[in-house]
Amino acid sequence: MAGLRDLDFKRAYHKPEDDLAEEFYLPAVSSSVHYDRAVGFFSSTIYLLAWPSLKAFVTAGGKMRLICSPVLFSGDHEALREGYTKRAEIEAGRAIVAEFQEMLETDHLAKPAVVLASLVAAGVVDCQIAWVGTDAGGRPRRLFHDKVGILTDTNGDQIAFKGSMNETWPGLARDGNLESVDVFTSWRNESDALRVTDERDYFERVWNNEWPDVTVRPLPETARDAIVSASDAGRWPEFVDEICLDLEQGVRWSPEACRPDGRIPRPHQVDALEKWEECGRRGILKHATGSGKTFTALCAIGDSLDKDEIPLVLVPSELLLKQWDKELRETFADRDINLMVCGGGHSRWREQARLRTWSRPGVVMPRAILSTMQTASSELFRSLINEGEHLFMVADEVHRLGARQASCLLEMETGARLGLSATPERAGDPEGTALIMDYFSGIVPPPFTLENAIAAKALTPYAYNVHTVRLADDERERWIEATDEFRRLYARSASSSEDGVGALSNRLKLLLIRRARILKGARAKVELAGQVVGRAYEPGQRWIVYCDNQDQLGEVKKAIAYAGIRDVYEYHSAMLGDPAKTLEMFSERGGVVVSIRCLDEGVDIPSVTHALILASSKNPREFIQRRGRVLRRFPGKSIAHLHDTVVVPEDEDEDAMGGSILKGELARAIEFGSHAINPAAVADLRRIAAAANIDWTELTNNGFELDEEELMEMADA
Repeated sequence: MAGLRDLDFKRAYHKPEDDLAEEFYLPAVSSSVHYDRAVGFFSSTIYLLAWPSLKAFVTAGGKMRLICSPVLFSGDHEALREGYTKRAEIEAGRAIVAEFQEMLETDHLAKPAVVLASLVAAGVVDCQIAWVGTDAGGRPRRLFHDKVGILTDTNGDQIAFKGSMNETWPGLARDGNLESVDVFTSWRNESDALRVTDERDYFERVWNNEWPDVTVRPLPETARDAIVSASDAGRWPEFVDEICLDLEQGVRWSPEACRPDGRIPRPHQVDALEKWEECGRRGILKHATGSGKTFTALCAIGDSLDKDEIPLVLVPSELLLKQWDKELRETFADRDINLMVCGGGHSRWREQARLRTWSRPGVVMPRAILSTMQTASSELFRSLINEGEHLFMVADEVHRLGARQASCLLEMETGARLGLSATPERAGDPEGTALIMDYFSGIVPPPFTLENAIAAKALTPYAYNVHTVRLADDERERWIEATDEFRRLYARSASSSEDGVGALSNRLKLLLIRRARILKGARAKVELAGQVVGRAYEPGQRWIVYCDNQDQLGEVKKAIAYAGIRDVYEYHSAMLGDPAKTLEMFSERGGVVVSIRCLDEGVDIPSVTHALILASSKNPREFIQRRGRVLRRFPGKSIAHLHDTVVVPEDEDEDAMGGSILKGELARAIEFGSHAINPAAVADLRRIAAAANIDWTELTNNGFELDEEELMEMADA
């Protein structure tokens, strides 16, 4: 075993010029038998294990001593305000148990947690908790802000290093845990040797509870017992090998692996990319909203650029066009990517048939094309684009390609193809769904569901709250009138000749839309919105309220303001002012955003904590996307709250119209309630369904797909 003196250490390492892991951290740990380190919190220890070097360290009899700061729950600050107390120790033990349990339940941290538990049980890792006094200003600070570390080998040679640790998922990657470090050796010169001695003595005094204004205690017994119970002495070396393989695969796919703060794909993203590659680099990622589909696609795009292909990214809206423009330029800034943007006011692709030259195969410099689906489906775009195996098509919200106006893009000849959507199947449109599935060669198995995303901590768990309202008398009359007309037309369509079926089908859809709008715009929802938000809102929270139309939005905004909420914003396509500035202010200050559809696809506001749905279609895609907006992860956000309004019939209407109303409304409630942390929230709705003789288990996927352009054409017909 080589000693530390055999390694040629620099005095300092800085990313990105230095590979801190390969040049310093991993070989230093491999050559050591003792490691003293200060970390932030107990869970941070998994980022210190230097995975490729861990087995060599343990085999050589290595021991680690770690000093951690107390872990706080939101209500624990008072207990720890004055530093160490017996109560503070109890609270810290409880918090460590909860944090460790969360690690075990998180996909990408479960194996590292078991390895850590096994090392604690074997005595390889010893951990103590350190409290500081009132110098922290009432908020406990980490003991060593500059993160001191001391490594010792079998010859007694030592190095001390001081630097920052990147305590995130990318911090596990082999491209480097540390951002920068200064290194001192016990043999280089007298000055270095004195620094090593100073840092070693400092750590020893703290470890032995001899440093002023610092109290150090062993890991609380409750916490240690909970951790040791998860150990697996026989399998932890196998887990280390699997972790290293996961990290290597993640680095292989990441377009940002060489950056100090670069993102590394999570295991579910790596698995999807590997499976997509096995499927001939064709397929659709059916991944839950908020689970990182965009970054997964960026990883595939990076691989495509390495193959000298030209990525063609298609998006359904100008909003997503701007978002993808930013993502592509930032992700591939190091590669000087040349990006041609088409649509959304960008017209350079038309000038002198520039798109034809841009999309030509065999060009050396990395380039990509980003277009809205509307622009890409135009006759001019399709006449200029050079089709062929060199094109890599990425379709965001791929279900949009099944619409009549965009389906011509499913005839384009390309090489690799990747579709993205939480709900790629088009509700009530089997033909459009079949076109998409055939073109992209189906869904890449397995789908990454909402349950998977919550379990993997990619999304936030949520509570579901149902509020019921009833139609006013005039609204009931209009509903019944539309229902009667629908039944008459439906009977005619059943006996009609083939020539008239299309027109009747469109009229039937319009009647369904008319009925749906009566439910969405029920006047009772305005008063309910004021009551729900006024009662539940607390300063600093961020709410979204989904409305159906401009009139409802205005009335709801007034009702919420009347309830005493000061920061109420509106966000929609016809709004005055800058939409981006509105969302920026909302994200910074909190408040309530009242919106019409505009947040359904692509807008990312992860800080949102609450949503109130006043209007939603039967189409599962719409309410699934809205739920996903609220479930995105954000620091300090441990749970999301979803409030839903459901229109229920009057008792005397249950036979005449109750079933028609409830089927669409309850379908959404089933989907939301079954995945919430409080599934009993829909118990009352089950009773309502039973009273109306509705089979609760069959209320799924009863909506239909209708794109805005098609709706306008039908309305004009």
